[in-house]
Amino acid sequence: MPARTAVRPSTRSEPVRSVLPLIALLGALTALAPLTIDLYLPAFPTIATDFATTESAVQMTLTGSLVGVALGQLIIGPLSDAYGRRPPLLIAVVGYVLASIACAVAPTVELLGGARVLQGMAAAAGGVIAMAVIRDLFDGLRGVQMLSRLILVVGVAPIIAPTVGSAVLAFTHWRGVFWLLAVVGVVLAVVGLIGMRETLPVERRQPAGIRPTLRTYGRLLRERTMVGLLLTGGFVFAQIFAYVSGSSFVLQNQYGLTTTQFGLVFGLNSVGLVIMSQVNPVLLRRRDPQDVLSIALVIGAVATAFLLVTATTGALGLVGILVPLFMILSMAGLALPNVPGLALSTHGRTAGSAAALLGGANFAVGAAVAPLVGVLPVAPAASMAIVMAAMSSAAVAAYFWVARPGRIPAFDRGPAGSDVLDIEMFIAEDGAPASMVPEPVAAGASRR
Repeated sequence: MPARTAVRPSTRSEPVRSVLPLIALLGALTALAPLTIDLYLPAFPTIATDFATTESAVQMTLTGSLVGVALGQLIIGPLSDAYGRRPPLLIAVVGYVLASIACAVAPTVELLGGARVLQGMAAAAGGVIAMAVIRDLFDGLRGVQMLSRLILVVGVAPIIAPTVGSAVLAFTHWRGVFWLLAVVGVVLAVVGLIGMRETLPVERRQPAGIRPTLRTYGRLLRERTMVGLLLTGGFVFAQIFAYVSGSSFVLQNQYGLTTTQFGLVFGLNSVGLVIMSQVNPVLLRRRDPQDVLSIALVIGAVATAFLLVTATTGALGLVGILVPLFMILSMAGLALPNVPGLALSTHGRTAGSAAALLGGANFAVGAAVAPLVGVLPVAPAASMAIVMAAMSSAAVAAYFWVARPGRIPAFDRGPAGSDVLDIEMFIAEDGAPASMVPEPVAAGASRR
């Protein structure tokens, strides 16, 4: 089979397919993990009552899903590098449907927790493979810009998930939430089967097996820049986890907001994250992602320092909490697309494994840090601020002293002003998918 590494011109007369349907599909896949984690949160009291168990036992089912998502990414990523993007994705989605059904019929909270681990592992495939597909199809800055589109989904999904879950619970039992997730899995399986073609050519695939996987992970973890970006993304993600886990105690218990008011504030802060993730492609038309990430981390660190002062002193009251929180989450919206964009830019052949490490680091660090908000012997606002400030400082240190942005290869900026690339998933004449873009290279280097 002859190797094909260049884009084959289209001979069709109709316009090239828009990128929007692809982003819609990848966005739906990316949203699967957040929906899986958050959709059943309003049902916690009912689940505890039905199983005659404690709230902490029900909380462990949430922890199980987080552990599953982290583990699933580390497994799915290398499989997608070895067997292509479609087969692991379709198998994982089918597994997701089965795990969701197991959750819906679980007779005990322990079995529910076990099924949630499996459900999280299967849900992890969506985000990992979505990032890998973007790396397969888009080069340099275009890849970062496309990742910004996916961050929109990542920001919106946690906002709407509890609301959708509450609406579902108004018409059905908590088990109905998991039946709904099973239906979502079936829809994604059908859409993926029909609408998604393979994006990783056979000649670019990696060897399968445990040893090759460990070698790949070992090689990635020996790269200083990759480790720095892993830590940077994990610490930024941990700030969001700290906010999510502590915000209800801060805003409702300490400052007396009602449930409705809390929902509005939570949504407003999330809107800041979403908006800035979409401003990112505009900024990238003029500045490199290294610069945008640097600015976002520094402004975020200043905002967390301000939050730490207001939360520990009580200065400015509720306003002193809400304003810096909005800035912190907005800067996270700028940082999160650029971290994987930079990390994946030089790992086209192992994009699945690299994406798995990025996602696994995010959830692992976030899950480890979130409980700290509730154990510090201070007021809820001060506790949340301390954890968020520590994570912000760690992110700055990881990026500037470990990753060292000056050593990250420059991107080929491509056509001036372009932020979205129209593509068509060409199929080679021999049936093998053609590579959509060549490998990115450092400035001044020649392409392979």
